Amino acid sequence: MIGYVTVGTDDLQKAAKYYDALLAPLGAKRIMEIGDRLILWGVARGQPAFGVVTPYDKQPHHRGNGNMTALLAGSRAKVDELHALALQLGGTDEGAPGDRGFGFYGGYFRDPDGNKLNFFVMG
Repeated sequence: MIGYVTVGTDDLQKAAKYYDALLAPLGAKRIMEIGDRLILWGVARGQPAFGVVTPYDKQPHHRGNGNMTALLAGSRAKVDELHALALQLGGTDEGAPGDRGFGFYGGYFRDPDGNKLNFFVMG
């Protein structure tokens, strides 16, 4: 049902460098770029995608309280690996990888712009 999600940034090139490195282990690559406004990553066109965007209204981006993007990692080991990579690349920890109940295993972090994300797997 989800086609794509975006998070905001005030520095598209800095965000692009972060997500190029962070999403590559999932097999994601840039699938769309619109000037200095938007970059989308995905494993293939027509599949769900993740993007960063500078706000259309030209106002500074701000993170939403309660907003979060969850990225499917495929395994617990991959959650651990990607959470560590997110922090190594300049993100901050919002909850170490672990079992959250009901077969949900996730690791939470904020990117350098303060957007909250997690890598997760069910089972």
